[in-house]
Amino acid sequence: MERLIGTVSRGVRAPIIRKGDNIVDIVVDSVLAASKSEGIEFYDKDVMAVTEAVVARAQGNYASVGDIAKDVSEKFGDKTVGVIFPILSRNRFAICLKGIASGLKKIVLMLSYPSDEVGNHLISLDDLDEKHVNPWTDVLDEKKYRELFGYKKHRFTGVDYVEYYKDLIQSVGCEAEIIFANDCRSILAYTKNVINCDIHTRVRTKRLLLANGAENVYSLDDIMTKSVNGSGYNEKYGLLGSNKATEDTVKLFPRDCRPVVDGICEKLRKATGKQVEVMIYGDGAFKDPVGKIWELADPVVSPAYTAGLEGQPNELKLKYLADNDFKDLSGEELKKAISERIRNKGSESLVGHMEAQGTTPRRLTDLIGSLCDLTSGSGDKGTPIIWVQGYFDNYTK
Repeated sequence: MERLIGTVSRGVRAPIIRKGDNIVDIVVDSVLAASKSEGIEFYDKDVMAVTEAVVARAQGNYASVGDIAKDVSEKFGDKTVGVIFPILSRNRFAICLKGIASGLKKIVLMLSYPSDEVGNHLISLDDLDEKHVNPWTDVLDEKKYRELFGYKKHRFTGVDYVEYYKDLIQSVGCEAEIIFANDCRSILAYTKNVINCDIHTRVRTKRLLLANGAENVYSLDDIMTKSVNGSGYNEKYGLLGSNKATEDTVKLFPRDCRPVVDGICEKLRKATGKQVEVMIYGDGAFKDPVGKIWELADPVVSPAYTAGLEGQPNELKLKYLADNDFKDLSGEELKKAISERIRNKGSESLVGHMEAQGTTPRRLTDLIGSLCDLTSGSGDKGTPIIWVQGYFDNYTK
């Protein structure tokens, strides 16, 4: 009988994972148990995805406010430091800011506006239009910002992030000055020492700062790149990708991830006889149409994956073929013609071909990671492992 189901994404429950747990064994045991209890068969090219949070927890990859403060203090001493372009997040940035402030005497906090890099809005575009403010050229101090826009709370969190971040800096004995600008070079009128906290634009920001007179510039991926007093660290991403663990600690992005995915892959191959691809995933890459938030606050969607997940989809657009090349066909004849075209598409890239227009030329790991992030959610589902089947099938399978 013909298969009528395509891609299926399932959340797999696992035990609560603690520091020192064997993440490879836990993942393999969990999916094998799920297969048995639910009667799910393994196939070649199944994808097993594990959220980065449980990998980092098993590694014990944590850093404290004191660890961050020590690292920052060693980099800047008693200089006034510009902390620019942070995202607006209690989970993602607040504890990092607390650690940074704990190591400094004064911070000039420069917030981008009307929104941060991932779409959290301080104010709306309509607010800017009404007040005749040009966000690309106008630099506002806190007093001017309040005169123009008052006290605005984030629509989802109910937090006034200007007030929240200022209070957080001052709570650890650091002086705080707040400005608003979108040109990174604006901070250089206040200090030549900068921590740029943007995620996906960090390389350009650092380059512009150094080319225009900055003396000492570090990105978040330059902080906590090595252990401080026995802490966790991430040599590649530093504080990027970290999450709040407690009021005084953050969980860092996991490190040494390749042995984890390879270990899971090999154990599943031995247990099932199938080539199951494995990846570690963090935030998906998609935008909320209501809140305008672009989800990707991690430096990458997937820090590690097996070789079978390399590359991009190479797909034909079925509706294009049906409406153009085979517009005079219908029923079984149309199905046969489209199936034959798919079988004969070969391995050559279809980028630029009309019959591929409208397909999604994103990396497989970004697409699958986004699917997994939506499946697992960020709350109490308790499914840190996502089992994806049929992702690599097409209309002919």
